[in-house]
Amino acid sequence: MPKKILWLIFLTCNLLLAETNTTSKLEDSIKTEALRQKITAIDEAIKDNLWFKRYGNYLSYQKLIEELSTVDAEVKKIKNAKDKASIEKRERLVSKQESLEKQIELLQEFKNSPFSKMVESIELESYPKITNPFAIISALSYIKKIKQESADYHARIDRLDFLVGKLREKLALIEEINQIEPIITNEDMAYEAQKELNAFIAAQEIASTSYSLHVKKVDEASIRITQDITLQMKRAFNIGIFIIVVIVITLLLKFVAKRYIKDNERFYTANKIINFLNVTLILLILLFSYIENVSYLVTVVGFASAGIAIAMKDWFMSILGWMVIIFGGSFHVGDRIKVKKDGLSYVGDIIDISLLRMTLLEDITLTSYMENTRSGRVFFIPNNLIFSSVISNYTHGTMRTVWNGINIYITFDSNHKKAVHLAREITKKYAKGYTDIARKQLNLLRNQYSLKNTNVEPRIFSFVEAQGFCINCWYMTNSYAALSLRGTIGCEIIDAFNQEEDITIAYQTQNINIAQQQRPSSPPDEPKSPDEKSLF
Repeated sequence: MPKKILWLIFLTCNLLLAETNTTSKLEDSIKTEALRQKITAIDEAIKDNLWFKRYGNYLSYQKLIEELSTVDAEVKKIKNAKDKASIEKRERLVSKQESLEKQIELLQEFKNSPFSKMVESIELESYPKITNPFAIISALSYIKKIKQESADYHARIDRLDFLVGKLREKLALIEEINQIEPIITNEDMAYEAQKELNAFIAAQEIASTSYSLHVKKVDEASIRITQDITLQMKRAFNIGIFIIVVIVITLLLKFVAKRYIKDNERFYTANKIINFLNVTLILLILLFSYIENVSYLVTVVGFASAGIAIAMKDWFMSILGWMVIIFGGSFHVGDRIKVKKDGLSYVGDIIDISLLRMTLLEDITLTSYMENTRSGRVFFIPNNLIFSSVISNYTHGTMRTVWNGINIYITFDSNHKKAVHLAREITKKYAKGYTDIARKQLNLLRNQYSLKNTNVEPRIFSFVEAQGFCINCWYMTNSYAALSLRGTIGCEIIDAFNQEEDITIAYQTQNINIAQQQRPSSPPDEPKSPDEKSLF
């Protein structure tokens, strides 16, 4: 009885132990499967990681190298074989050899290290030198660029840190599986995982060091550029203060000129000179503030000016002409001038004198009446014409009057002495005011010029011409309104001559006298024909 009981107890224990082992294996299998699913999830999470892909390319390169080495060895073995099978095999191996070489060439950058380009320190471009306010924009763009590069580098390292963390988890899971199932396959997986992790840890250390160095370079460049920007802004502020002072002084000079210079022409000239000096001073301030080597500038300008002077000769001559006009005093704004160019005459009032040209507004003048038959245009006369053309000034200096003349013809049988007398009296009557003004103006010009003949009384001349006596009347008239007085005097003289019986005005006429005679041989009803024509 005791033996049977002991045997039953033994059998029961064995059954319980077998059941326990079965339950334990089932639990281990379930746990292992769960661990493998976690490993799969990790592989899925890191498969698109750039670092992991580059490491995969590196492994592919190494695998291709080993495969190529194997193919090369096989090719050498059957190199001298002559049988058909060996020849076909050699051709397949050579083709595969070429394919492997092309693949290796594509992955050449992974020859030494998979992360050589990923971990190397980013070389910063030389930061721009800030010498003027406009360079601040490029400097700010440079700072933005290097900070963006630094942010990209940091994001790259963050992806590496994430990858290293996932690989650590993967290694821990594989080791846990290996503890549950200590087989060769799991040991190999643990070895490969540890190898991958070590490679990425080494890359992480190098990348961290490179990033720290890069951050220091970025901070140093940012500090230097910020200091340069601050210095440039201070300089710009000081220059702005100088320019404002110059502008304020210019406004004060304009105010003084407007208050104490009553003549509009002189005020206009003074205003032009003040504006020119203002612009020149501002340009000089900017020039000497932002050009470091002024002697170099002078040298460059010296060489360049020769070529520029030839290419822009007319411009330089116009600028020189402007200086002659402004400082010579021959022409002023408001003067009436006459310019003849290419056979055409232009008469107008100067409304502006700029650096390159004079602007004229055409008025109704004798030239408009006799030559142009139109008026009211705006002309632009280059300043260089004062060196090559004759420019007449109707209102130079204090003069505001000019001589004007009228020709009136009378017949040879007219009383020419009476006609001259009447013309003289009428001309004196209507030109008296301008004659007195002209006399005063010429006396004022004696201080500037040597004047011999200052007779401004009307002058009447008579000449014998083909068509009759020519009564030539000269008188002083307003430079700006010569046509009005010309018309008045002309009409008055014509009216006076028409009232005299012994004065006949001559003008071009054509008389035709037709004498009709009867031909003896012609019948009485034959029409008569003209037999005489005469022209007078």
